[in-house]
Amino acid sequence: MANFGKWLVGFLSLGLVLSLAACAPNSAQLRKALEEDPEILYGAMRKDPLKFLDVVNEVAEKARTQKMASQYEEGFAKPLKVEVDENRTFDGAKNAPVTIVEYSDFQCGYCSQGHETLKQVMSQYGGKVRVLLKHFPIDRIHLQARKMSQIYEAMATKNKSKALEFKSRLFAMQGELMPNDSEKDSKNRDEFMAKYNRRVDADLTKLVKSMGFDYAELKRIGESASVTAMIAKDQEEARTFGIEGTPAYIVNGVALMGSTPPEVFKQVIDRHLKSTN
Repeated sequence: MANFGKWLVGFLSLGLVLSLAACAPNSAQLRKALEEDPEILYGAMRKDPLKFLDVVNEVAEKARTQKMASQYEEGFAKPLKVEVDENRTFDGAKNAPVTIVEYSDFQCGYCSQGHETLKQVMSQYGGKVRVLLKHFPIDRIHLQARKMSQIYEAMATKNKSKALEFKSRLFAMQGELMPNDSEKDSKNRDEFMAKYNRRVDADLTKLVKSMGFDYAELKRIGESASVTAMIAKDQEEARTFGIEGTPAYIVNGVALMGSTPPEVFKQVIDRHLKSTN
């Protein structure tokens, strides 16, 4: 079988040199050769493992993009009806023809990546796209996310543009707001939460103060019945759409679940814009 492998490599090389279709093995022959002697493939992987990983990642990303593209077709056929309250905080032009509703958690790493993706998308489309943040804090694993959502909405009652800045700064310092080693070494959960809450409150106080606000006041507003109900309503709406994790996006009624590449946003947005022209 090793001789067959050497023959196949030589055969493929000859086909490339001659550039003749008739001299190249067909897919069935290649499949049979690899099934009978997978060492051919393993040898290619060992020869340049980094290149192989690059190709695997590239193919995986293309496959994921194609899968998303097939899934969002249903969204165009039966768009989801999302409540869009024009009094809430939008990033982008108020009259933009495309609205991206973003269900997010301030302590979710993929949400942080998604925030950067949305900034890229908005810069590409200018006034044609706007983003509305809705909250989906996953309390069981992100212990401070709800507090951050509350402060965001409280700040929005004072100054919407500042709230958008606060959102970006929270995602930028996300790692700093996760539990540190000292907090993790606590004797029990009560001690852990006391230390973690105290430290995050101090960090948020510093951040909020640098933006010209009083943290105690924003915390009071954030814990009010109106803000609490708003966040609960965001979560309830998300679950009616089958959303159980973050991030998730609904683009003019088309759902995109999970970490979404810019190319997929572009496909959906372009199709919406084309339909409105």
